Amino acid sequence: MRRRDFLRNASLGAVGLALGLPRLSSGASGRTQGKPNIVLILADDVGCEPIGAYGGQRWRTPHIDALAQGGMRFDHCYSMPVCHPTRICLTTGKYPFRLNSSWGSFPKAEEPHTIAQVLKRAGYRTAVAGKWQLTLMKDDTQQPGRMGFDAWSLFGWHEGARYHDPMIYENGRVRTDTQGKYGPDLYVEFLENFIEQSHAAGEPFFAYYSMALAHDVTDDLPTQVRYVPGKDRWMDYGEMIESMDAMVGRLIAKLDRLGLRENTIILFTGDNGTARRSRLRHIKGRKYEFEDVHSIRNGERVPGGKGTLLDIGTNVPLIANWPGKIAAGSVGRGLVDFSDWLPTLAELGGADVDRDIDGTSFASALLGSRPRTARRFAFAESRGGKAFVRTRRYKLYTTGAFYDVRNDAMEEHPLEDVTGRAARAQKALEAALSELTYPEQR
Repeated sequence: MRRRDFLRNASLGAVGLALGLPRLSSGASGRTQGKPNIVLILADDVGCEPIGAYGGQRWRTPHIDALAQGGMRFDHCYSMPVCHPTRICLTTGKYPFRLNSSWGSFPKAEEPHTIAQVLKRAGYRTAVAGKWQLTLMKDDTQQPGRMGFDAWSLFGWHEGARYHDPMIYENGRVRTDTQGKYGPDLYVEFLENFIEQSHAAGEPFFAYYSMALAHDVTDDLPTQVRYVPGKDRWMDYGEMIESMDAMVGRLIAKLDRLGLRENTIILFTGDNGTARRSRLRHIKGRKYEFEDVHSIRNGERVPGGKGTLLDIGTNVPLIANWPGKIAAGSVGRGLVDFSDWLPTLAELGGADVDRDIDGTSFASALLGSRPRTARRFAFAESRGGKAFVRTRRYKLYTTGAFYDVRNDAMEEHPLEDVTGRAARAQKALEAALSELTYPEQR
């Protein structure tokens, strides 16, 4: 499926200068007046099951739950099963197989067309904090800037710690003041400053909080990262979930203090399903003690599914909150996949998407209007050429396996010799795969 579907003057303050934000032209405020601020929060290794608003019962997520209670919860948002493909899909509006991007890289030809570039051209200030993973920062410290971010504060993926005593590249340089500090506090603080300075300048902002939480520590560092202060281990998964929720709460509180909530849309999602296991402590060499991760959802035990194309690996939360614009307590019934983020944020920000992409905007669903074009199927792909297309109920793999996932979420019983509604769905999904020209279908 292919769809086309800073600071202004010298009086902007020390924080803005420290962030390295650019000055906008004197005519910018006229062009951007009335545009909503956009805060996109992408949790790491968090499916639907840990979140209270989705029936999660094992851990407390009050701030995220409040976003859902005051806004819209989507039940059918689908990511890729692991983080890098999800992130390049979100960033470009294109499915990963079209980009031929290896792990931890990003195609240079796409740099002028990213979600940040699209919003920047529409007059937005842009910042990202937390996880990047589209390059090793030590090899390309300016990549976020080339991709449209005015300011960035990102941990050194596979270079140093992300939590305690983190290694952080801020606007191209390694911070030297992080000892004894907690990474998520620093990422949120950076975005708080960015938001405050953008507000002082009277310009709309796009704040992308690409969370470190709730991914466990990296296992390939030359020296082991610090344990939780006062403990003989790293954070367990539940502690990371509750810390994740606290960080979301901090950003919301900042927007409230600045009086920005009514003109700010907050979007919360995850990059893939919940982790299957998480490192608790280092033993020796490359050996670790792990915890097996499971959630309790609506009274049932749900294992982590990261890395699989099952629903527990690809069905992720999507919560949108915009007071007065998105109906409180509403539920989005339509399909969303990660190619949809770019056209959706572009539409919300009044930006143009002047190229063919895979995504379909779901902005109209957020605002309660009839969509111009509804998504007919969602797509996700994995390593080894395996992928699926799906409706809310039925899922078809490139292998030909066909499932009724409403009644068989763990895909234990493929359907064969189907008739009626199932047969019609199978035929439509076969056509969708052909339309996609996925490599295995050429």
